[in-house]
Amino acid sequence: MKKSNIVFSIIVALATTLYSCGQATKDNTKVEKTAETATKVAFFGEKITENDAIAAAELPKMLEKMDSTNTKIKAKIVQTCKKKGCWMDVEFADGKTMKITFKDYGFFVPKEGMEGKEVIMQGMAKKTITDVATLKHYAEDAKKTKAEIDAITKPKEAITFEATGVIIKG
Repeated sequence: MKKSNIVFSIIVALATTLYSCGQATKDNTKVEKTAETATKVAFFGEKITENDAIAAAELPKMLEKMDSTNTKIKAKIVQTCKKKGCWMDVEFADGKTMKITFKDYGFFVPKEGMEGKEVIMQGMAKKTITDVATLKHYAEDAKKTKAEIDAITKPKEAITFEATGVIIKG
């Protein structure tokens, strides 16, 4: 009888530990810490790998020949939406940024502390024209000043990315 209680207790403790160590949070985030590098890796949306990711700087050249492409890119985060984490901007090599949104608003990224971190994303890159109302909405989300928001008067042509899965390292 005592042996069975001990075995049962061990099984419950092991199951609880295994369940909580890799448990996803309510926003579909999973944080893993690799033993070799002690680097935190956070997954959002569909779980993807880093394999075959191209540098964001390669996207403009790829899109010279087409309007859109399904791809995986690696970039540096410049900022995230301060309101909900529903978008982020990443940097191209020339200093320009690209707006990242998340498929069907199915997941979000952290609102703070992501600047400068490496991100790998799987999804659809495309040439778009963003209207003034949407640009002002993004500026409000980024907590820009009223003057900065009022200065937005023209649509913006750019490359945008709709991610299905995201990895943030760091």
